[in-house]
Amino acid sequence: IPVVFILFFANFVEAKDAFLVASFAGVATYLAVDGIGDLFDVEESAEKVARAGLGAFIYLEVVDASFSFDGVIAAFAITNNFIIIMLGLGVGAMFVRSMTIMLVDKGALDTLRYLEDGAFWGIGWLVATMFMSVQHIELGEITVAGGAAAAIAAAVYHSILANKRDAANEKIAEYFPKLLA
Repeated sequence: IPVVFILFFANFVEAKDAFLVASFAGVATYLAVDGIGDLFDVEESAEKVARAGLGAFIYLEVVDASFSFDGVIAAFAITNNFIIIMLGLGVGAMFVRSMTIMLVDKGALDTLRYLEDGAFWGIGWLVATMFMSVQHIELGEITVAGGAAAAIAAAVYHSILANKRDAANEKIAEYFPKLLA
């Protein structure tokens, strides 16, 4: 699916070669990181669990590095003041890392089952707005950020609804076991 989108959108971009190289490099990086994460994802012996922990750590570091790289590029687009960039990236990294640890500790991805999907839809919205920007269609920061936030909010909302539905189905199954069999 991403390759089809890349080839379609390449027809609308002036720097087609650079767009194709960057797009396919992004897809290859995503597949490599996801493959590494799957390679280390096991649930058996202590040795395999330790290996899975190492894989999760490497995966987290690669994702963190990609966010840092994006942040540095974005920071230089805003200002050339090194102190402001350093402080902003430091605070941002601490916030993201703290939030990640909190979400893992609270089991948010288990409870909010559609959160990852919502994040991907939010990223898709950001990609669409960047493409519109290349086509000289400006939506404004509130619309861009609001669309991404709305995708995540919708994912949280639907996760909560699904959890309530599952709880209701469990209660029905408890009282009427043959009804749902």
